[in-house]
Amino acid sequence: MFHLHVIPALKDNYIWLLENSHNQVIIVDPSEAKPVINYLNYHELLPLAILLTHHHIDHVGGVSELKTKYPDIIIYGPREINLPITYLTNQNEVSIGDFNFEVFHLPGHTLGHLAYYCHPYLFSGDTLFSAGCGRIFEGTYQQMLSSLKKLKQLPDDTLVCAGHEYTLANLNFAKNVVPDDKEIMVYFNSIFNKSVTLPSTLNKEKQINLFLRCEEKSLQDKFNFNDELDLFVFFRSLKDNF
Repeated sequence: MFHLHVIPALKDNYIWLLENSHNQVIIVDPSEAKPVINYLNYHELLPLAILLTHHHIDHVGGVSELKTKYPDIIIYGPREINLPITYLTNQNEVSIGDFNFEVFHLPGHTLGHLAYYCHPYLFSGDTLFSAGCGRIFEGTYQQMLSSLKKLKQLPDDTLVCAGHEYTLANLNFAKNVVPDDKEIMVYFNSIFNKSVTLPSTLNKEKQINLFLRCEEKSLQDKFNFNDELDLFVFFRSLKDNF
């Protein structure tokens, strides 16, 4: 029913477009406007709305120019964004034409961070990356862990459309921490020469993403921790300095 597009932007950002059968698209996290406008023109696509995950400039930088270019476009996002948009704080879903998104509040990277899910597409912003998770800038470790656990409950066929191309760096970290993990090594080798590694699947992330595996007793024992939060804090602290 829908078709997914990805536009690389800035250094390693991704702008996601979800297209319906009428050549209409939802734009997710436009860090800059020009590549989006060029892409829409080239593929003859009509933008309906913009979904924003959080307030960082590399996710909202193109919004004002896109709104000027397409005045009818509707913009949705969390209240932490200081722009004239429709705020989604306590809503469970948002419908735009024939698109219907479940909205998740995921504090951790920022306090108001949202993600959008339209099966099987998950636009996870800077909360869940392939083989990693976002830095904790405004929230707490517990909040980020809880946010990741919330996403982990989605179906295994969920396509993880993250905000950045960080997969190789995340896997480099993971194989340094658990060099004997065969799943991580095999996946690292499979994506080593790919410039675009997303979307990933949630099923794959459950196998190779250490931040989704902190409840595993074998990992807790390996690093001498008794619960998943302590292990998560350990992994996130290591990654921050890797």
